Order: sequence, then C-alpha cells, then structure tokens
Amino acid sequence: MSDLLPELLPALLHVRGVDCYAPSPLGRQDLLIGAGKVLAIGTALDPRGLGLPVRTIDGADLIACPGLVDSLVHISGGGGEGGFATRTAALDPRDALAGGVTTLIGALGTDDVTRSHADLLANARALSAHGLSGYALTGSYRVPVRTLTGSVRDDLVLIPDIIGVGEIAIADHRGSQPSADELARIAADARVGGLLAGKPGTVLVHVGDGDDGLDVLEAVGARHQVPVAQWHPTHINRHARLLAHGERWARAGGTIDLTTSTTPDLLAMGEVPAAEALARLLAAGIATTRISMSSDGQASLPHFNADGVLLGLEVAAIGSLLDAVRNAVHDHGVTLADALTCVTETPARIWGLPHKGRLETGRDGDVLLLDRDTLALRMTVAAGRVRYRADQGEVTTVA
Repeated sequence: MSDLLPELLPALLHVRGVDCYAPSPLGRQDLLIGAGKVLAIGTALDPRGLGLPVRTIDGADLIACPGLVDSLVHISGGGGEGGFATRTAALDPRDALAGGVTTLIGALGTDDVTRSHADLLANARALSAHGLSGYALTGSYRVPVRTLTGSVRDDLVLIPDIIGVGEIAIADHRGSQPSADELARIAADARVGGLLAGKPGTVLVHVGDGDDGLDVLEAVGARHQVPVAQWHPTHINRHARLLAHGERWARAGGTIDLTTSTTPDLLAMGEVPAAEALARLLAAGIATTRISMSSDGQASLPHFNADGVLLGLEVAAIGSLLDAVRNAVHDHGVTLADALTCVTETPARIWGLPHKGRLETGRDGDVLLLDRDTLALRMTVAAGRVRYRADQGEVTTVA
C-alpha cells in the first residue's frame, strides 16, 4: 500500500527561501504545505526523503502570507434595491481565488425575501469544491431577525457553519430602525448560542450613513449586560464622522470593520478609502487587533439622492480586499504586517476560526505568494493545493 501513496496523494508544495509574513515578519523561510495544512516552516527544509512527490517553488522574489479572511461577502448575491433586475449575482469562487481570499463569511443584506438562509448556506458549502472555506451568518438587515430554524440561538447551536449574526442594519433608511432593547435581545441570543456551540456568536452590524452612527450600540452597552466585543460594526469608513465614531468605539474595547469596495460617487460623497482609513486609525493609536477590513463582495453599491431615490448601483468586487492592502502599504505608509493582520489574523479571531489567519505549523494550508516589490498576487494556495496562478490565469477545483 505504501508504494501507492505517491500516486494517490497530491504533491507536497515546497516553497524555498520565501519572505514569510505570519502576518508578523518571520524573515526568509522554507514552507512545506500538504494534506491541507502547513506542515513545516523552517530554514533549509528538505522533503525529498519523505517518499512523496514534491513540487518546489523558488521564493527568492516572493512574499508568503496567510490567505485572506473576508468578514463580509454576499456569496449568494445581494442588491435588489432598484427592483428585481438589480439583484446581483452569486459570487464566482474563481474571483475569490484570484483576489487572494480563501476564507469567506457570507451574509444576507437588504433582501431576505427572495434570498434565503438555505441558499446562503448552500453557497457557503459549495465553496469547498474550490478549496475555499465558507461560513454563514444568520439574520439580515431586518429586525426581528429571520433565521433558518426560527431562532438565532438554535441556528448557532445546531448548524456548524453558521458562526454569527448579521448584517443587522442601523443608521440606515433600509433597516428596521431597531431599538437598543431589540438589539440587546439579538446579542444575548447570539452570545448564549455561541457559548453553547463553542463559537463567539459575533453580531455583524451594517452601519448606514445616518447621523446617529453607533449611538444605538452604545445605548445597548449603557442599559444592558452585553459586552462591547459582541458587536462588529462594518462600513465604518462610510464618512469621516462615522470613522471618528468608530475610533471612539475601538478605544472603548470594540472592534470595527472597514469596507474596501467603493465607487467614485461614494468617494465624492465623503467615503474614506479603506486604506486611508486604516492608516488614520493606526496613526491614532488603534491596535490592529481592533480593526478588520472586508470587501462586501457581490453587494450592490447603491447611490441614492437626498430623497432616498436610487440613482444607480455597482457590484462590489471581492478583489478590492487585497487592493486595499497594497494601497495601505504603498500609498499610506502602513507596514505590510499591520495591513495583513487586519485581513488575516484579526478577522479569524473575531469570528472564532482558530485554524485560519496565520502562517503556522498545523494551521490550514491557505497561503498567498505575492510579488515582493509590487505585492501583486502570484499564486493562491487553498486547502493545501495551488488553486490560482497569475501567470496562467489558472483556477482549479476539486473533482
């Protein structure tokens, strides 16, 4: 039987002499990846004596880092604010691989009528055929929340790949205008469900452009026994006032999420680009453990006039996440380690994914190889196998 192993198993991947970011810098190392895991990190590794096929890559001009963890992707599609014809398509997994995203957390948004949690969950599970890791959130913009089983707590306890709640909308004309008491009950159910299931039960909160910002979340903390860490508000770079509010929230012990997808119209209306917002927060002393970035992939990026009438929309690109990392480093002086932390280690911790977000022996074999100078993506390794090569435009799937 041992003679058959080299034929049955895919080749081990040996990346030699690559500049490793775990996301903290490790210097020049060899990486050995196989069986879906990072098997070893060290100097001068020699896997030839293992009796298995080995594919060796020269890492001299490359950087290795963990695959990106995207906290918010509308994997089953989003949109619909302009009628049925404006519903966006489900995510093409090849776009995730080409954007360096290997772990995706899927959510519903405005539309929980023609979109369902069953379909969301099916899309999350389908990602595994491409070596991607997909998870789902229960709920949507609406309060009271819609769920799969009829209960936030039951969804979290009984469905392994539902790991939190969201996106619950506040400060937005498309939301249900929930009270602090209503939000407290959602967070309490998420917390208890998470405790029973061994999950953090994080609640992702969509924050609109209303002047009230995070006020209702602060009211929850003032009136109820809900830890600030239970919430993860997103779109905090929507405008400068909200970014300042997010900074205060982070100083009080909370976490915040910046959205990397945008449009010229949104920027003209005051949105702060995610890379710039990250640089501002770090300069203000906010730790990378408090900040994540997400793409909002496949969401509609609507443009409303002052009367709330939809004027047009675009589709958010999942590739914007890695773009924001490059922009933060090249245009705003953020260190690569800090930028990577906000799209790998920090979101993995917030969502309770201990095998994700770090280059470390025994963790999942989700690794990106980047050009050392430009940070352009050269290769995506997901679940221990090469899934994308930029020089060939190659995307592979598991049969």
